[in-house]
Amino acid sequence: MEKLRPKRLGHLVLAVRDIHASVKFYTEIMGLQVSDWISDQMVFLRAGSDHHDLALSQIPKDSPDINDLPRYNRPGMEHFSYLVEDRAEMERTAEVLKQHGVEIVRGIGKHGPGENLFLVFKDPDGNNVEVYCEMTQITPESDYQPKIWERNIESFDQYRFKHFVVPPPQAMIDAKTNKKN
Repeated sequence: MEKLRPKRLGHLVLAVRDIHASVKFYTEIMGLQVSDWISDQMVFLRAGSDHHDLALSQIPKDSPDINDLPRYNRPGMEHFSYLVEDRAEMERTAEVLKQHGVEIVRGIGKHGPGENLFLVFKDPDGNNVEVYCEMTQITPESDYQPKIWERNIESFDQYRFKHFVVPPPQAMIDAKTNKKN
């Protein structure tokens, strides 16, 4: 059977208890730069030229301190990612995952912040693994200004699920439906 062809480890998304305290830590102590926000619920940070190599996602304030994968109401990793060559390689990746019986969680889509294509699937322990490509590059010469995106379908998937290889998450379908009403 075929294998995936990742080029390098990409970014990590962490669920955090206090996004503002975490942003302060990662910018003022670690020296990362803010690339974009989604409302006050998610922030994208960078050390290099990739739009983000770390993203932080606010967990609900009333979440108990539990450690039960794959729920996302506790601090810790939401997903980590690997860069693939291009969209054709991402489509091939989806087929390889299906051949191996790997659970695909979401994608193929295109995020708003970072503009990257994404495909998320589960490893044997239930961790979310993402392959991505075509991420926005921010160089010192570029005049990139951080943006605050609304928390909606456009920030999650600019393609509006048209290229998903699995049904989209119910919460996103509900959000898309409510936006039309």
